[in-house]
Amino acid sequence: MILVTRLNGAAFALNPDLVERADCTPDTVITLVDGTKYVISESVPTLIELVRHYRASVIAQAHRMEIEPPVVREHSDAQDVDATVLRLHRKER
Repeated sequence: MILVTRLNGAAFALNPDLVERADCTPDTVITLVDGTKYVISESVPTLIELVRHYRASVIAQAHRMEIEPPVVREHSDAQDVDATVLRLHRKER
């Protein structure tokens, strides 16, 4: 996720994999693949740099995970908690 800023100054996290395009009109308008649009205060070149940095960090982390041995954690005396899967119920429309 990358952090971008709305024109009113509120920051929000955006998944750059969902960005279809960014237009400069003169504000930067981001259009997602589902058609959702966001107007942000960052310029298009700044947005591109944020996306590049994010993707580079993902690739770098994946590379580190391949070459570093896995971290083995010692069991503590604390009680281990198993994950539980909860079923979500859809509302009827």
